[in-house]
Amino acid sequence: MNIEEINKENKGEVISFFKEHWGSSEMVISSGIYQCENLDGFIYEENNQIIGLVTYVIKRDEIEIISLDSIQEGKGIGTALIEKIENLAKQKQIKIVRLVTTNDNLNALRFYQKRGYRITSIIPNAVNEARKIKPSIPLIGTDGIPLNDELELIKIISVI
Repeated sequence: MNIEEINKENKGEVISFFKEHWGSSEMVISSGIYQCENLDGFIYEENNQIIGLVTYVIKRDEIEIISLDSIQEGKGIGTALIEKIENLAKQKQIKIVRLVTTNDNLNALRFYQKRGYRITSIIPNAVNEARKIKPSIPLIGTDGIPLNDELELIKIISVI
């Protein structure tokens, strides 16, 4: 197991990861449009292969997680990457870690809530609006749930 920052040397692998798992590195969410390979983040590697990746942006007094991916669920990869972000927040004296996920992503909602994240708002039709910019966003999401809305989750980090 090896976690390292996204950098010039591994950027090509990061781009390939996004293309393979998302079709592109473009992320369109209610807080903005992001080219994820240009964001700060961390990769989780095993045998010189990315099996997990997190990207984020720092905005004023918060860190917003833009993407979190693990291609091997249940092995602690996502948890390790989230802990890297939370530790970064502590180092930078940032008290809020924020993210959005979609209404169909029940696995993400379970994952984040188990780790202390709270749903703070629902953004109705956010995915429908994002689809106007990025038409490749599917109409139907996980488990056949119509993909329409975003849910915002926040964790307050205690900084010492």
